[in-house]
Amino acid sequence: MTISISSGFDSGNIRVLSITDTPGGAVRAELEIVTDHRSDFYQWFHFRLANAAGREVELAIANGAKSAYPGGWPGYRARMSEDRENWFLADTGYADGVLTIRATPDSNAVWFAYFAPYSMERHHDLIAWAATQPGVAHRELGLTLDGQPIDLLTLGDGAKQVWLYARQHPGETMAEWWMEGALERLCDEQDAVARLLRQKATIHVVPNMNPDGSRRGHLRTNAAGVNLNREWHEPTMERSPEVKLVRDAMDATGVDFAMDVHGDEAIPAVFIAGFEGIPSITEGQLALYHRYRDTLAARTPDFQTRLGYPVAGAGKANLSMSTNQIAERFGAVAMTLEMPFKDNDDLPDADYGWSPARSAQLGRDCLAVLAEMIDAV
Repeated sequence: MTISISSGFDSGNIRVLSITDTPGGAVRAELEIVTDHRSDFYQWFHFRLANAAGREVELAIANGAKSAYPGGWPGYRARMSEDRENWFLADTGYADGVLTIRATPDSNAVWFAYFAPYSMERHHDLIAWAATQPGVAHRELGLTLDGQPIDLLTLGDGAKQVWLYARQHPGETMAEWWMEGALERLCDEQDAVARLLRQKATIHVVPNMNPDGSRRGHLRTNAAGVNLNREWHEPTMERSPEVKLVRDAMDATGVDFAMDVHGDEAIPAVFIAGFEGIPSITEGQLALYHRYRDTLAARTPDFQTRLGYPVAGAGKANLSMSTNQIAERFGAVAMTLEMPFKDNDDLPDADYGWSPARSAQLGRDCLAVLAEMIDAV
């Protein structure tokens, strides 16, 4: 049987340069990741290998050195799955700009990805499920440039306005796994944390901010090649309708607390970034951000405060980024949550690394911390 590598499916991304197929022997494929449409960004890959059961396979991604974050490759391990449900760490190495994945599949169909994919079909299943839960309202805010819906789920009837949104960068699929865990908890009528939050707050959830990039197999941009997390100061329907639609909805409700959920390519830890450099920052606003960060660190070993991004100086915050814009625009307690593509090195998992299950559990844990301080935000 002829060895095949394909990516013509939801979130697929790879280009085949060559396949060396020795009958009864090893297989070596030279590949490269395709850039985001109308952009130089690339790092996300997702493809299927077929007809290689029982054979030693070496998959060499040749253009790793010029990817968006080459610092993300050392220590990284690709994910692989034969059932598309369980994603295991693959034998992966990086040298001289080439990311090499080695495997001996048991099946004639095996999938490889930068992280466990979260497909648009699964997104629609999540929306369909959540929208039918008691007390949950669904609204389509509008359409993307590719004609896909931007979905908003709203639940609770309290005074505090909470906004949770994810996947501005579509290749950061752990963000929507986080959303799945958070929504499962929020919709559980027997869960005390969910009941308290729904009593005290009105919670607005956008599980996927970038459907076009998600389906296209992008790392970081939408259908126009635009990085949505640099559009929050002046979004337009022509360039960044996703941000324009969500920010307009925020303007209509106000925002007291906001979390923007992401993944980080290089740092092997979970951390948050704040809004320290915004012009109108207050001591109370910053104190609540620190309270949330430190409480989360105390509640779950999967979160830490040692590693993270540099803090912007006074008045130096980039207001095109959502966390800074929302904190400045609404006086909100806002933050960017980052999860690793690698693993949490403080608590590693040799089989799965950082995983969908851990992302979903972190979503549940983040809600518990919010419940502890919802009256103060």
